[in-house]
Formats: sequence, C-alpha cells, structure tokens
Amino acid sequence: MRRIASVGHAFFAAMMIALGVIGLVTGDFTPVWQPLLKGVPAHAGLAYLTAFISLVCGVGLFVERTAAIAARVLLASLVLWFVLLRVPAIFTAPTAQDSWSGCGETAVIVAAAWVLYVWFAADWDERRAGFATGERGLRIARVLYALSMIVFGEAHFRYINETAGLVPAWLPFHLGWAYFTGAAFVAAGIAMLAGVWARLAAALSAAQMGVFTLLVWVPIVASGSREAFQLSETILSFVLTAAGWVVAESYRNVSSRAANRR
Repeated sequence: MRRIASVGHAFFAAMMIALGVIGLVTGDFTPVWQPLLKGVPAHAGLAYLTAFISLVCGVGLFVERTAAIAARVLLASLVLWFVLLRVPAIFTAPTAQDSWSGCGETAVIVAAAWVLYVWFAADWDERRAGFATGERGLRIARVLYALSMIVFGEAHFRYINETAGLVPAWLPFHLGWAYFTGAAFVAAGIAMLAGVWARLAAALSAAQMGVFTLLVWVPIVASGSREAFQLSETILSFVLTAAGWVVAESYRNVSSRAANRR
C-alpha cells in the first residue's frame, strides 16, 4: 500500500532512490553525502552504505508500513552526517564559502527529511522524541531551511560574476539576474524566520531552485558535458528542489496520519 502525503514527498523519495542507484553504480559518494576525503578508513564501505541508506529509505517512504521507519533512519543519518562533516568545516574554515554552502545544502535536505519525519511520526517517535515531532519539529526544519536560503543568497553575492556566467545566454542582464536571485534567496530566508509570508517565501525559493535546475544545469548536461562538477551540481540541484518543495508543503499542514484518521 502506497503512502504518499504530497507531490513533494513523492519527488523527494524518488530523488533518494536515484541517489542510491547512482551511488551503488559508481561506488562513490553522491553529492548529498559529500565531502569525505579519500584515504579515510572504510571509504568505499561508507560510500556504499550511504547509497544503500538513500535507496532503501527512498523506497520505504513510498510504503505504508515502512514510511515512519524510513523517515526516522534517513533523518538520523543526515543529521549525523551534517553534524560530523558539515558543521565542523564552519569552525575550521569559517571564511571559506564552500564551508557555508556545503552546510546549507545539507541543511536543506535535513529540513526536508525532518518534515517527512514529522508527517510520518509513529507513536514510538512521539513518546521518545517528542521534541522532534509535531509543530516543534516543523519549526526546526523551517529554520534550517530559512538559514540555508540566506547562505545561498550570500554565495550569489560573493561569487556574483560566476553566478552571472551561469545565466542562460538568451536572457539579458546577466548581472542583474545574479543580484536578483541572490536577493530573492535572502529575502525568502528572512521572511521565513520572521514568519511574514513564510509559506509564499518557501514556495518561491523552491520554485527558484527548480527554475535554476531547468534553465542552467539541465541544458549543460544535455549539451553533452560530462564534467564531474557539472554532473554533481545537476544532481544536487534536483535534490535541493525536491527538498525545498517538501518544506514549502509543510505550511499546508499536510499530514499522512491525519489524512488516514480522516
């Protein structure tokens, strides 16, 4: 029996399955589970483990009986990865944009997993991890997402010329679009933190990531590019869009358990 809470839920679960397949085929870490330097003990084993987690949890999110467990395992894995590998980079290299951007990217995916965890939380979760469920859990997820939008916007400003260079050639005012999209991310993050038009801000930020994916990365890959960076960014952009969609839908009070009770 399928258990689909929303379109965003289905999209995000499908992206997790795709990441798992890619990881198992390549035997390396997919963009969501980076970075982990070569030479780290059990590097290959960890790569396959993260791919397996993505695949199994993605499938589990589609199944009625396993949705709660899948959301729980996926969230716990992503939070662990975030705390152990992303957050420390901010302290070891606080001036490096990669430290903040990497942290923001993972935080967006953690936020989506957290929303799904709240939606599918079983009685076991509510008894033992009540702080992470319900409205409190949703607030944590939304704050993580909002802060990430501010980080993304700041990255646009810091690398304004590089961002402008990614704007499709057929669009005019490349520099203007770079500034506009950066400001839009920052504004969305602030609006969500302030609770002012938060739902609209979340939806528009997710839409902006989706448009960026379709207008920038998809044409690059479709043109035949096989550069590892561009392929990685394309995959990551799809996942971030799916994650943003889930967070935006959290403002609609979508709840599988409530729907089932009704």
